[in-house]
Amino acid sequence: MYRENDMFDVVVIGGGPSGATAANDLARAGVDVAFLDRAGRIKPCGGAIPPRLIEDFSIPEEQLVAHIQTARMISPTQRLVDIPIEGGFVGMVDREHFDEFLRVRAVENGAERVTGTYLRLERDAKGTHVIYRDKASGEEMRLLTKLVIGADGARSNVAKTEVPGGDKIPYVIAYHEIIKAPVGSNLYDPGRCDVIYDGKISPDFYGWVFPHGQHASVGMGTGIDGIDLKQATADLREASGLTGCETIRREGAPIPLHPMDRWDNGRDVVLAGDAAGVVAPSSGEGIYYAMVGGRVAAIAAQACLATGRASKLRLARKMFMKEHGTVFKVLRSMQDAYYKSDERRERFVSLCHDVDVQKLTFDAYMNKKLVNARPLAHLKIGFKNIRHLMGWVAPEHV
Repeated sequence: MYRENDMFDVVVIGGGPSGATAANDLARAGVDVAFLDRAGRIKPCGGAIPPRLIEDFSIPEEQLVAHIQTARMISPTQRLVDIPIEGGFVGMVDREHFDEFLRVRAVENGAERVTGTYLRLERDAKGTHVIYRDKASGEEMRLLTKLVIGADGARSNVAKTEVPGGDKIPYVIAYHEIIKAPVGSNLYDPGRCDVIYDGKISPDFYGWVFPHGQHASVGMGTGIDGIDLKQATADLREASGLTGCETIRREGAPIPLHPMDRWDNGRDVVLAGDAAGVVAPSSGEGIYYAMVGGRVAAIAAQACLATGRASKLRLARKMFMKEHGTVFKVLRSMQDAYYKSDERRERFVSLCHDVDVQKLTFDAYMNKKLVNARPLAHLKIGFKNIRHLMGWVAPEHV
């Protein structure tokens, strides 16, 4: 058994961006930490990361497979709105390589890496035991620890069994295909992300075409049962002129769209990332928020270890929601208002024509803060929203 008689300060369950970030931060702080990772899993993800992530988490340039300069919104009637990203870019990563980079970095900074599948937690007088199935031997093994960070993704087994409400998080199902990027296509631009708001592709979310250098991610998401995700993606590829491109791999997974009301069990477990439900509504953005979730979970764990007070585990959710809770509420309201029908989606794309909407949206996305410096712009946007939501203007009105 792996370190059967030794006790870790923290065991992180999950080796995605959230878990790897928590392990890295804890290792750098001198905490005795291990992380348990299931090898071989690649999450379906558009791969977009904002400049703030690159800066806050010291992501090297070589991890970026593309630099996006424009976002294109496509309405149900095929109206196009191109939004330039002024004063910066959106970086694109390939999760197959990006996640492994984060795991390797955590190990280089002192974290122990364990490969296997999480099974359950057991507790006795010695402490908390993380029971897992070792990948190499297939045997049940255990890690003894003081604290556990559950970063095992959407539909987290840690959350379901250890934290109240962990089995009740709402989800959409995301599916994408990584394809070879076309050369010389009139419809595809390697410096542009396409976001498709069309009920034929997704009746309650959106579809996307995101460049990844020599490859591209093409996919969609939905929370409605019975939708054929593969067929919807095939339809999206046909509409985007990508049917003939070679398919490299296909991936699907649930994406949570609501932060849990509680992230800890008041004893020895705190959640992070998708396990805590921290994927942004409306946009589905998850990498940045997952890594922030890993960071605040690490801070909470250190506070708990330093004081011996399990109540310190509450710091993770408190810190996250103080910084990002308002953004999540705004995005949830936007999704509820504009994603319910093609008529509403048409109106949403109409709003995207507004230069102030474009600027404020990307300022908030790039810096992860709502911009309050232009009250007249906010007032104008609010009035436009009211006119569209009340039906006072045509869906195509800009």
